[in-house]
Amino acid sequence: MTFRDLNLSTQLLNALDDIGFETPTPIQEQAFSVVMSGKDVVGIAQTGTGKTYAYMLPILRMLKYSVQKNPRVLVLVPTRELVVQVVDEIEKLTAYINVRIAGVYGGTNINTQKQVVAQGLDIIVATPGRLFDLAASRALQLKSIQKLVIDEVDVMMDLGFRHQLMNIFDILPAQRQNIMFSATMTDEVDALITDIFIAPQKISIAKSGTPLENINQSVYKAPNFYTKVNLLTHLLQDEEIFHKTLVFAGNKRIADRLFDLMEQSLSGACCVIHSNKTQNYRLQSIEHFRTGEHRILIATDVMARGLDIEDISHVINFDTPDYPENYMHRIGRTGRAQKQGESILFTTDKEVEALNDIEELMEMKIPQLPLPETVEISTELIPEEQPKIKEIYNPHKRPNDDEAGAAFHEKKAKNKKVNLGGSYRREIKKKYKKPKTKGDKVFNQKHKKKKKR
Repeated sequence: MTFRDLNLSTQLLNALDDIGFETPTPIQEQAFSVVMSGKDVVGIAQTGTGKTYAYMLPILRMLKYSVQKNPRVLVLVPTRELVVQVVDEIEKLTAYINVRIAGVYGGTNINTQKQVVAQGLDIIVATPGRLFDLAASRALQLKSIQKLVIDEVDVMMDLGFRHQLMNIFDILPAQRQNIMFSATMTDEVDALITDIFIAPQKISIAKSGTPLENINQSVYKAPNFYTKVNLLTHLLQDEEIFHKTLVFAGNKRIADRLFDLMEQSLSGACCVIHSNKTQNYRLQSIEHFRTGEHRILIATDVMARGLDIEDISHVINFDTPDYPENYMHRIGRTGRAQKQGESILFTTDKEVEALNDIEELMEMKIPQLPLPETVEISTELIPEEQPKIKEIYNPHKRPNDDEAGAAFHEKKAKNKKVNLGGSYRREIKKKYKKPKTKGDKVFNQKHKKKKKR
């Protein structure tokens, strides 16, 4: 089947010809008629199989020309980089269609985005946080949304966007088509589907966790961080084979530390991206990697999730991710559009359990390769790897954080007094053995004298 066998308009076919796409991927082929039907859709497919076009082609086919200001299509994605990428893909498809598109995300001036939104939109691509800010300030009206697309929804759940998503759903029109695409199905995603979808039709191209067949996988076992660095440096020396390599680090601290070390041995070949970097720095790093100015990009999971960068030769997992689904997303950055890809995993003895979980999810063993003889085995440990010394007893340290420390002190004597109800009540209690609070004091005293007589 080709794109011409689908019910696409001439404008969309011309745009696809310009891009160079002729044959739809399985997810694009199966999702087209289902999305066109107007039913709620849940699509599960491996990363790199063209999910963006799977939902945008039928949406653009049905989207009619309009001069109204409020957007009719809302696409939610987890990161700013994905907003830029999805907007770019939609602009390619709408080269011959009069459609107004805009992307909004945090980290930039919201007033500038308010001005863009005020000019009128047909399609808006947004991160949940910034979209809700625009809607709450009434700069953006969502009352005309006909189609809601949630892309990479499992990442949104991991990033804690569920509360913001539910707030957005509350202000969207009840009559709308919900479309969700993801590479993995988790319990949180399933719960979200149950809450907001109405009898959704599911499209599953492959079981969640199935690796792409065109990605060759291998694993190296190394004792520690610096041995991994030596191995990585050894591999990346070959510029012809590793001409476009994406290196995944477990967190921002490791990414920065790795970047500094790689710059010493491969100066000018690396760039780094994570959430602590400014928006301009992040976009610039991606562009330099995309164009080939830098052949190595060091990234964290969240930043590289969903990014479609062509011709990545290798994905190197510098650490073994705790969640096997994250491994699937990492290796999916290579071997895209049915091209051959290479994935290399570094693991330590402490990460063997995570490796077993990955192999169990994929239902296959990753071939292990021996460390090259020229790679030096380091004995130096980073702070995270150093053993923690447990003190048996130290009287100068508090046993736990809940115990009062030096900042707390006993109350002063004047502050320890208890409110007894005033001197009159105490005197009455001494005389009558119980407090007398009712009646006039003078009357009570006279009454007492009469009783004595």
